[in-house]
Amino acid sequence: MAETEDVTSHEVDVNVPSVARIYDYALGGKDNYAVDREAFDQLEQTAPSTRPLAINNRRFLQRAVRILAEEYGIRQFVDHGSGLPTQDNVHQISQRIDPESRVIYIDNDPIVLAHGRALLEENANTAVIQADFRNTEGIFDHPDVRRLINFDEPVAALFVSVLHCITDEDDPGALVREVIRRLPSGSFLVINQLVSDDEALRDSISSFMDGATQGNWGRVRQQADVRRYFDGLEILDPGLVEISTWRPDSDLGPKQQTEEWIEFGGVARKP
Repeated sequence: MAETEDVTSHEVDVNVPSVARIYDYALGGKDNYAVDREAFDQLEQTAPSTRPLAINNRRFLQRAVRILAEEYGIRQFVDHGSGLPTQDNVHQISQRIDPESRVIYIDNDPIVLAHGRALLEENANTAVIQADFRNTEGIFDHPDVRRLINFDEPVAALFVSVLHCITDEDDPGALVREVIRRLPSGSFLVINQLVSDDEALRDSISSFMDGATQGNWGRVRQQADVRRYFDGLEILDPGLVEISTWRPDSDLGPKQQTEEWIEFGGVARKP
């Protein structure tokens, strides 16, 4: 961690929790600060299932990428709000299937940028760019995106556990529609986000995270909100579900202690 701090400390406010670093801590990573760990611990008091939820979220991402590469021949992935590198990242999964697979990672956390570029230093088919993933036009016009992604061929756009970081005012549904509009027929959309049927819990967590991250948060939503992201698309089996049940490899994954909130979503194809 010390080397990364030297590279990025002038850009990182260590007094404000980062969603990417909180997630890193939940997964057992070391690229986080005391303020991130404290935020996670407080969050876990409200929602005891938070750590297994994070682990299942990562496993969903890995399964979705592998299945899209193996079964649907997808060779291009754009990962919006990718977070810190961990085990079996998108490029590692897809490039095991085809070394020519191309991957773009997008995140606005400077620590993600530093770690990502170090990891990908000798990988010509992968790039990490520091950007706000709401800036669709800027991302599609980015030199690395234009270099690596051929928009005449299908692309998988990933929004894995990130849309709850966008406020209603910024309209995550409009963001998803704009990305899909720019992708060719046969492309795929992978989405999940935090949802809950408990209004009081939705409000409590959303308020806490918004305050902790100084406004870098949207809200916990409901399943109906997530379903609308997929309007007009062909949803793959088993549909939109709690993500640990989306094509599981086995029954051995970590179980949520409770279901006060879940990660809900799935995978769909653009006709």
